[in-house]
Amino acid sequence: MSTIKQLQVTFDCAEPARLAGFWCEVLGYVVPPIPTGFATWEDFHRSLPPEDQVIYFACSDPSGVGPRLLFQRVPEGKVVKNRLHLDVRAGIGLVGEERLATLEAECARLVSLGAVHVRTMRADGENESCIVMQDIEGNEFCLD
Repeated sequence: MSTIKQLQVTFDCAEPARLAGFWCEVLGYVVPPIPTGFATWEDFHRSLPPEDQVIYFACSDPSGVGPRLLFQRVPEGKVVKNRLHLDVRAGIGLVGEERLATLEAECARLVSLGAVHVRTMRADGENESCIVMQDIEGNEFCLD
C-alpha cells in the first residue's frame, strides 16, 4: 500500500511567476513571502544572474488542503490540447439555472483576470452545466 499523501500539480509554461499569480487569484492560493529587500518577486528574479533566474515558481493553498501548484519554465510553447486539465469546482451542489448562473459569474471574474471563455456546455439531462476555459497561457480548464 502506498504511503504517498500529497499531490503537486505541475504546469509547463513560459512565465512561471505570472501564471502562478493568475492561479492564486483563481483559487485563493498564496505565493511564498517575497525575499527581504525586494518589493516584488519579479524584482528579486531580475536581481539574479541569468544562470540563476527563475525556472519555476510555486503557490499553495493557505488552508493546506489543496495541492501545491508548481509552474516551471520550458522552452517550447503549448502546441496541442491538454491531456489533463483542472476542474475548478465553482458549482458544487448547485443544479439547473442556479448552477449555470454561478458558473457564468465565476467565468466573468476569471475573464477579467485574463482567462478565455471557450464554450459553455449546458445541462443535457445526464450531465450538469460546465464552462470550458483557458488560462493566460492557453491551458484548458473547466468551471464545474
